[in-house]
Amino acid sequence: MTAPPGRGAAESGGINGAAGAFRILHVSTGNVCRSPITERLTRHALAERLGASRTGGLVVESAGTWGHEGAPMEENALAVLLEYGADAEGFTGRELLDEHVVRADLVLTATRDHRAQVVSMGHSAGLRTFTLKEFTRLVRAIDPATLPAARSREEVVERAHALVQAAAALRGWLLAPSPEADEIHDPYGAPIPYFRSVGEEISQALDPVVTALTGVPAAAGAAGHGPLYR
Repeated sequence: MTAPPGRGAAESGGINGAAGAFRILHVSTGNVCRSPITERLTRHALAERLGASRTGGLVVESAGTWGHEGAPMEENALAVLLEYGADAEGFTGRELLDEHVVRADLVLTATRDHRAQVVSMGHSAGLRTFTLKEFTRLVRAIDPATLPAARSREEVVERAHALVQAAAALRGWLLAPSPEADEIHDPYGAPIPYFRSVGEEISQALDPVVTALTGVPAAAGAAGHGPLYR
């Protein structure tokens, strides 16, 4: 599959140089709490549903608008990920850079302010940048039958591009019931119970997104009942 218009092959390659990969970028503030949780839960869910042969078409990363470059994940965020059975190894915080936005095919942010900051960086990011909860709301309204199948790595990438285009087309028609509906609040410095509630909030928002990306629903009884991907 060729790169989207205006983006070269190198920019659309996977994290290890795999040409034609679809890149998902999760953005929060410090890149030590919300976006690491979202990044690693996304990776875990994709691997569970697609298997190794097709997961390689989707590259999932994260960064922070005030990212703590090189910092480890916050301890309570790490604890929450381990409760979900997700792999937290090798994570280090990153500050959001232009190159991250340029490479990303889909940017999912924790809040509307983060979305505005990404869009303000330019790079034609407006049509591929959403808050996570906004994107969830939009993909719920998309008929899966209108999306390409996801039987191969290449088809997974094609389906992901089609999903983003369909969601962007719906954005003006499906508004949030309230501004708060599109926000995931920062748990930094909070006790572990609050981190768990944020982890549950993120996992519930991710489930429809991962289903739409892969065409594979969560295992029966998993969604909305504790850790989604165990």
